[in-house]
Amino acid sequence: MSLQIRTVAVIGCGIIGSSWASLFLSRGLKVIIYDPAEGAEERFRRHLRDTWPALQVNGALADLSTENYEFVDNVMPSLLEVDFVQENGPERAEFKRCLMETLDQYTRPGVVIASSSSGLPSSEFIQLCRRDPSRILVGHPFNPPHLVPLVEVVPHPGTSATSISAAMDFYKFLGKRPILLRHEVPGFIANRLQAAVNNEAYSLLSRGIISAEDLDAAVTSGPGLRWALTGPVVTNALGGGGGAEGFMQRIERLGPSIRSWEEDILKHRFDWSDERLSLLKHEVMNWLETIDWNGIKEQRDWVLLNVLTTKSKSNSII
Repeated sequence: MSLQIRTVAVIGCGIIGSSWASLFLSRGLKVIIYDPAEGAEERFRRHLRDTWPALQVNGALADLSTENYEFVDNVMPSLLEVDFVQENGPERAEFKRCLMETLDQYTRPGVVIASSSSGLPSSEFIQLCRRDPSRILVGHPFNPPHLVPLVEVVPHPGTSATSISAAMDFYKFLGKRPILLRHEVPGFIANRLQAAVNNEAYSLLSRGIISAEDLDAAVTSGPGLRWALTGPVVTNALGGGGGAEGFMQRIERLGPSIRSWEEDILKHRFDWSDERLSLLKHEVMNWLETIDWNGIKEQRDWVLLNVLTTKSKSNSII
């Protein structure tokens, strides 16, 4: 890494912040945590206790202390000692503007300030930063950040190349898979892809075409399995026989049919009206109320960990 990072500030320690902090600790970093919410420290302790076994399997350094963190009541003095900031505050532009003003004012020059914003570009919350807004960017993780490798690095037009490089290097050091957006776009990349899939899912459910259980199975037992290994571009190329030629052959062969599907998708797009929401809720609740939720999150995380372990043993570049 171009900047030696030993101490990281985690601002906001909810679900995402706790997961980030746990990951930082597992890589031997000191973590300064600020969260004014009542009970935040105890909730983090429970989260760390529950996630540490998975982190040990997923690359935690040996003989680490899980106590190498400090909760602070006043973050400003502590910002002087941190080498990287991961902000996880509420997804509200006005709130983030004030928070970023403080972080920018009190951190040392050159320290990258990354926001876990899930869809709000940083150009919308740097207006009050007077010291150095060029070191501010979005470092959006996917939940749970301590396991899922993806981080979307989204600079604003004024973010410096040095800050971008430092953030990319740091996330790689953590074992993450950072991707760099060339331009800001609301929702970034992965959430926009999810939103497109979700909108069609909600449409199909609200129209009574399929049950919620079978809809989820349509993803987890089909394309979802492939998407863990190959994304849309490579998947489509393989569907056409492989390579650039395979991709183009598939586009040419299925293009007319896909266009007709898209026309129908647009015609029946989920419009978020009260009527469609009511139908969606009815269909979804019929299934979700039957699920035994005890341990489902833990089961998900361990299966995810097994998938990641298997992928790590592959020589594939994708």
